[in-house]
Amino acid sequence: MSRERLRQMIDEARRVAIFTGAGISTESGIPDFRSPGGVWSNMTPIYFQDFVRSEEKRREAWERAFSGRAGWVGREPNAGHHAVARLVASGKARAVITQNVDNLHQNAGVPAEAVIELHGNASYASCLECGLRHELADLKALYQATGDLPCCRACSGIVKTATISFGQQLSEQTIERARDEALSCDLMLVLGSSLVVYPAAGFPLLAKDNGARFAIVNRDPTDQDPDADLVLHDEIGPVMSEVVPA
Repeated sequence: MSRERLRQMIDEARRVAIFTGAGISTESGIPDFRSPGGVWSNMTPIYFQDFVRSEEKRREAWERAFSGRAGWVGREPNAGHHAVARLVASGKARAVITQNVDNLHQNAGVPAEAVIELHGNASYASCLECGLRHELADLKALYQATGDLPCCRACSGIVKTATISFGQQLSEQTIERARDEALSCDLMLVLGSSLVVYPAAGFPLLAKDNGARFAIVNRDPTDQDPDADLVLHDEIGPVMSEVVPA
């Protein structure tokens, strides 16, 4: 009954805003950040300020990135990602707001320009000075050949994976895009977020306060369950495959 209700809410919506968190990607084998056994219980975060000022910390960060220890990249999209891509392709949803850094929405077929990445992207790197994009494979090959830390090929600035690290400021432009999406929708659909990390977790409530319906699909309860019009404590892939069939 709950799945049928979600399908009805999507059908009735003029514009769906999709908000995704770690739970949609754990079904692809991507570890989440904060739960027991997650990324930060296995290795200590490197803060942005330490990365910038310490060559030792930069080397540690790049060793992690090149070894794939965090496990954020290299997996395949699952049924949930593909269902989200179908919603975007249909025009029902125009963008995906995501807390994830794994590039799986793009790999599932969502246009890159339609993915609003609140916490960045782990599948490539960028220069902190000029913003030039650098591919990880190129940086890894050079690092393994020379041992030199990655630097920008254009301006010689510090290069970092394109994720938002602890202590690093979120992009104001990205936050504004997410805010506009939340205020433009009449259905906010949250998939796999515990809704505890702000400012990201504020966007569903912003949509709700603006008159949108609010639905959550997440394996575990969230603090925002009482605010939602519909809550499904279930696996995202099976639910979304049924609700948005291929």
